[in-house]
Amino acid sequence: MNAQIPPFSVVTGAQVHHAVAGQERQIISLIEDAYRVHGEGDSVNPPSYFLRFPDRPSSRIIALPASIGGGTQVDGIKWISSFPENVRAGIPRASAVLILNDPETGYPIACMESSIISATRTAASAALAADRLTRDRRQGRPRRVGFFGTGLIARYIHTYLRGAGWEFDELGVHDLDPDSAAAFRAYVEGSGDGTRVTVHDTAEQLVRSSDLTVFATVAGAPHVTEPGWFAHNPVVLHVSLRDLSPEVVLSCANVVDDVEHCLKANTSVHLAEQSVGHRSFVDGTLFDLLAGRLTLPDDRPVVFSPFGLGVLDLAVGKHIHDRLRERGELAVVPGFFHDTDRYGRQSTGGERA
Repeated sequence: MNAQIPPFSVVTGAQVHHAVAGQERQIISLIEDAYRVHGEGDSVNPPSYFLRFPDRPSSRIIALPASIGGGTQVDGIKWISSFPENVRAGIPRASAVLILNDPETGYPIACMESSIISATRTAASAALAADRLTRDRRQGRPRRVGFFGTGLIARYIHTYLRGAGWEFDELGVHDLDPDSAAAFRAYVEGSGDGTRVTVHDTAEQLVRSSDLTVFATVAGAPHVTEPGWFAHNPVVLHVSLRDLSPEVVLSCANVVDDVEHCLKANTSVHLAEQSVGHRSFVDGTLFDLLAGRLTLPDDRPVVFSPFGLGVLDLAVGKHIHDRLRERGELAVVPGFFHDTDRYGRQSTGGERA
């Protein structure tokens, strides 16, 4: 083995934003490839670890370690915080960093601002799922979309749906904060979408008037409890994972990103499992859809619940890292690793270029 210590870089949010802007179709394809690599077993994706605080019960920081093979070949970890009280101060709920590790030496090669990476992979996953969940439906692609929760993730999902070629006749909005709903409406109208936007006073109005419903809230427990709201058999992107009651979940066809990951931490599907004592209500995974192993019913609502896999963050992060390196735009920190000789001899700079 003739390994050398790789250079270490810091990647800012501005660099991340610039690298992914306007690349929706490419990122969606990247996420699809990552799902396929994971589904085929060429990844390691341990359970996420939740750091919780007795004095701040609504807040948490989550560690998502992972390793992905395929054409990506990188290890790493996302460290993402969720502090809902931030919203009151007018700053985003979530903040994150992503560490990429060199698979040859194990040395970290980059620390990347990751709230945008996280939002990007979440939105790309949602857009990919929306396409696959509706591709063979008798009803065709939905023409009415509703967003319950109107923060950063909702904006990114809207951007990725548009970037993937989706067009809607109507767009509905509902948020417990009227100012947030109004701001999202202004964002959509200012994006040149051209879709008629309606702000709904109640969750029921939003759900009943949408053929594709996106849940992107900060809810910690189910608050949508009426299966009858979904009698028109919409497709639901349950990105925030904890909005739907077990009764709603059990009345729907259910697709997850990863069964073991999603049925934990009191997600709605986890609560449904606890309610009935089995998992047979889960029809399959997104990879099953991609592999042609899953057919979904037309006569029931279909819910996609993505827990969020660390391999997706790694795929997007490595893509951005490699683009910046190719352009000569990586901000390398010289001498980040110190005392790098195993035998204590004076280092002569073992970082490889």
